[in-house]
Amino acid sequence: MGERTVTSGGEVLRELLAEGVSPWLDGLRRSLLTSGTLTRLVAAGRVRGATADPGALAAEIAGDTPYAQQLSHLACRSVPLTTAVQALCAYDLRTACDELRPVFTATQGLDGHVSMNPVVYPGGCAGALADSAVALHRAACRPNALVKLPATDEGLAAAGECLARGIGVHVTGIFSVQRYEHVVEVWFAGLERARDAGLDLSVIPSVAGLPVARLDTEVDERLRGAGVSPELRGTAALAVARLVYQRYEEGLGSARWRVLASAGARPQRLMWVVGSGVPYVESLVAWGTVSAMSSGTLEAVVKQGRLRGDTLTGQDGAARAAVARLERCGVSFGEVAKKLEADGITHEVSSWRALRGAVAERLR
Repeated sequence: MGERTVTSGGEVLRELLAEGVSPWLDGLRRSLLTSGTLTRLVAAGRVRGATADPGALAAEIAGDTPYAQQLSHLACRSVPLTTAVQALCAYDLRTACDELRPVFTATQGLDGHVSMNPVVYPGGCAGALADSAVALHRAACRPNALVKLPATDEGLAAAGECLARGIGVHVTGIFSVQRYEHVVEVWFAGLERARDAGLDLSVIPSVAGLPVARLDTEVDERLRGAGVSPELRGTAALAVARLVYQRYEEGLGSARWRVLASAGARPQRLMWVVGSGVPYVESLVAWGTVSAMSSGTLEAVVKQGRLRGDTLTGQDGAARAAVARLERCGVSFGEVAKKLEADGITHEVSSWRALRGAVAERLR
């Protein structure tokens, strides 16, 4: 599809949907539930899914918190710390799933999902991650709940186990085409195990998340250090996204996928985690994808957004050329992905420690 300018303002979200892109809310937390914000966003058609992270929960619990009443009840019952953290997370996941259930029903399960990390430090053994993910999903007890797992070796092993058990997964922290290929293999294998166990594949959703803003930030920092032309900055994420989208299309054209699709499986969806970047929402547009943004970015997109149609399909040649230019300037995408993956685990461990610390303080 050629580039074009579309209507700005509130219309841009409808245009996103017309292009096959679902807007999700990134940074789900209790205040967005108790204030009615999520309810209003869903009713207005501005949000089609949501995802939480432990950092956002930790910050809110540490302050003047809407979690106070539940924390008080947990403290009175002398609930252990890990159990208390899971109770808080499961409540948010369950409530958000209920808010998005109309979308889930109207789209026959294509949209309306909510994802949340299992209550365990990432980077541990795959078995512990899988067990914690299953426990969280069971506690939420909602068909539109997803467990969020890192795209590390351990996280992918846990994701495969969850899929085989019929649990939807959101794999996050993908920074390279190679890692995405690992995710696709785990997804296929997990669905095949679920099919062999007699499970209904149509109700096992999957999302693969690429934090595009972090990818550009890391590459741009390396370019500044190399003293290269500023025009190359901000080009890495779009190039990688285009190559990943090509691989996504190849996977859906494979004989292996056709067998799974005939058994009822639905395509895995690519998610662009855009952070606070409105330009990413505008420049990462293609069918079957998700754009996960903060509430602030969502409002900015509504007010300022401009789309140019599909920006990813058939753009792999331009993407490979962009990657080659960056590599000639000294950027190793393998090193970038490895660093970002390690940084992501470090950040998530820190977030879980902060969350557990904030909850422990409130339980005293």
